[in-house]
Amino acid sequence: MFDIVCIGQAVLDCITRGREAEPYKPNVFRAETIRLHTGGDAVNEAMALAGMGFRTAVVCGVGEDIAGNILVDELSKAGVNTERVRRVKMDTPVAAELPEATIVSLASIFRPPLEDFEVLKELIQTAKARNAIVCVDTKLPLQGSIKLEHLSDILPLIDYIFPNEKEAAYYTGEKTIPQMAHALRKTGIRNVIIKAGPEGCYGCGEEQEFYFPAVPVPNVIDTTGAGDNYVAGFISGILHNASLRDCANLGLQQAARAIMHTGGGTLKR
Repeated sequence: MFDIVCIGQAVLDCITRGREAEPYKPNVFRAETIRLHTGGDAVNEAMALAGMGFRTAVVCGVGEDIAGNILVDELSKAGVNTERVRRVKMDTPVAAELPEATIVSLASIFRPPLEDFEVLKELIQTAKARNAIVCVDTKLPLQGSIKLEHLSDILPLIDYIFPNEKEAAYYTGEKTIPQMAHALRKTGIRNVIIKAGPEGCYGCGEEQEFYFPAVPVPNVIDTTGAGDNYVAGFISGILHNASLRDCANLGLQQAARAIMHTGGGTLKR
């Protein structure tokens, strides 16, 4: 039994810094550093939560290559259970095997491997049948005209959803953040948290509605994975039975810590 299982993407981020404004020669720019870091929403969330001491598992697919080896090794070093990481020769849907957990986090719906509606429905329905808390982060679709209405029959099964401002606007068609949050709540989702980057976040739940400013950060190094770390911090609050407002604050604090380091999944414990 795990505290949290994170489902979604696992990648290596290639982070380039120090690119000059003028090209070294046509179409070629100099870089001060080029570094590989673990990344992908599921990996970032899982590593952050394991670093907080929670029993964490990840469900994802990685290649049968050096990059896949690095990801599995780094996840294991971070204390994340990798028994359900699938080694594949090509992109495949998320494995149907879902471990027992207090919380199931679908780290980014509408992006591979969570762009298949039937896979999403099966995962969410299975999680709720096991009395798990379902958390869902979102992404803008890469192609097609995907709408939340396509999941209308299972949206009421979602306990927490974490779109950013652009994603919430796309999926609701609303202009202001409160309007976006209310539109999402009307679908049956219990709690809506809209991430607004440097503006903080907006929470709208069954009993609370509030705006929370971002935590001031004196030296921003890298914003890669900031949203994933926000979700991880928020989930840590759920596991501690914190209020919606306190969970939002924990999310902002974790995001602030993350952007003072390079890479979204490499924050030191």
